[in-house]
Amino acid sequence: MKKILLSASFGLVLLLCACGSGEETGSEGASTADGEAVYRAASCFSCHGADLEGASGPDLTEVGARLSEDEIRTTIEDGTDVMPGGLVEDPAELDALVEWLAGKE
Repeated sequence: MKKILLSASFGLVLLLCACGSGEETGSEGASTADGEAVYRAASCFSCHGADLEGASGPDLTEVGARLSEDEIRTTIEDGTDVMPGGLVEDPAELDALVEWLAGKE
């Protein structure tokens, strides 16, 4: 019986340790995200290409030279005539994505 409880306890500890996301948290507790990872997770690449070169959506390789951070954020949040808005809802992920795209000049 003790072996079963010990094994169950050990398994629970491993499970709880595995539940951590591995991402650092900022001062407000929001996870910091990598903009490129958000780009891939939100499937932006399906229209804008794996390397931002554009596919059915426009080329984003130099989007930071064309649009300000605020314009990029508004486009992602509100969408356009052909792009749906709200694909990235988490504020920390949105910030990371906007910052990453704004750096593409």
